[in-house]
Amino acid sequence: MAALSIQERKRLRQIGHALNPVVMIGDKGLSENVIEETNRALNDHELIKIKVAGEDREARAAAIAEIADATGAEVVQTIGKIALIYKKAAKQNPKLSNLVRHAHLSN
Repeated sequence: MAALSIQERKRLRQIGHALNPVVMIGDKGLSENVIEETNRALNDHELIKIKVAGEDREARAAAIAEIADATGAEVVQTIGKIALIYKKAAKQNPKLSNLVRHAHLSN
């Protein structure tokens, strides 16, 4: 997947600002269910926030990198325990996609 341009990242961060985390990763790390749920959320919404539990910064960063890798998503931004990740949907769902919804709001 091609890296996102600075403009794309900025736009995604603006959209992501209003989002709430939809996937929570606990202290136990990644399970198949968490990866499946993240994939489902990415397919539906394209841009999602995930929250990673734990106090260890390196462990959180590793979990975020691992889930991005496992889902083929791009990490747009990480602030503390929250990561904003993006994956273009094969078939965009206008009712669910955060990108489509935001495009309608900003016009």
